[in-house]
Amino acid sequence: MAYQKKERAVRDDRGEFTVHRRPELPANDKIDFNDIELLKHYVTEYGKIIPARVTGVTAMQQRQIKKGVRRARNMGLMA
Repeated sequence: MAYQKKERAVRDDRGEFTVHRRPELPANDKIDFNDIELLKHYVTEYGKIIPARVTGVTAMQQRQIKKGVRRARNMGLMA
């Protein structure tokens, strides 16, 4: 099983360590291909899907985003 790094310690302006957490979607939130406004947050302006390590979503949510974006592209909802 791969190690998932959810938090990281970073020094702030005073030199003290603070913990940064990545924003995540709610675990029970279902991603639908008709919700274009939600899907636009996970796609670049050129249409590429942003990786999960950047957006901070789980692997299951990333698969739902991938499926939703591809379906929306095929139906002509997204360019």
